[in-house]
Amino acid sequence: MPRPRSLTTRQIAAAALAVIDRDGLPALSMRTVAAELDRRTMALYRYVEDREELECLVVDLALGPVLDRAPTPVLDRATCEPAAPSPRARLLALLDLMREAVGAHPGVLPLAVRHHGSCLPALRWRERLLEALADAGLDAPQRAAALHVLVAYVTGQLELEHLEHQAAAIAGAEAVGPLVPEAFPLLSAALAARAATDPARAFADGVRTVLDGLGLA
Repeated sequence: MPRPRSLTTRQIAAAALAVIDRDGLPALSMRTVAAELDRRTMALYRYVEDREELECLVVDLALGPVLDRAPTPVLDRATCEPAAPSPRARLLALLDLMREAVGAHPGVLPLAVRHHGSCLPALRWRERLLEALADAGLDAPQRAAALHVLVAYVTGQLELEHLEHQAAAIAGAEAVGPLVPEAFPLLSAALAARAATDPARAFADGVRTVLDGLGLA
């Protein structure tokens, strides 16, 4: 008679996420997750087929809150009918929620990028973005282009906010090299302004600039 299953995939994903949060993504392995759960490494293979499935479980767990907190229709007092927030408001909320989800677990970002085509929460998030873009009046080619721009912005911004910061902290500021203001006056000013701006504000300002450029009022 087979032994009863004593773990759930959610428990395994939570243990993997704990390893990443504490020791960084390079520390993630079946061995370290098994140790986190006080199990033998081979015992995990009863629940998870391989490293790729483990990574997908981690992404699912980390990004799950994005849609749990996404805007939902509210009651219009004038018509007593459900009324969804404006497309722009929904886009702003969805993009900000993704930033919050990754911000809570920055080490997951490379996994989210790697598994964006197979992770259900990421797929559902992009579907919600497309729904808002469709409600804004964009046709299929315009929606595809806008989705690419929005996803690229979020990914790039989060990399700047988290991964480059972590790399600089590990390598030391001197490893980046000096930026000579006389040679790069505009870049120096832009970087200084960015450094002085709260990351959440910088992200929101960038999102609004992108949405304005897409003509999404």
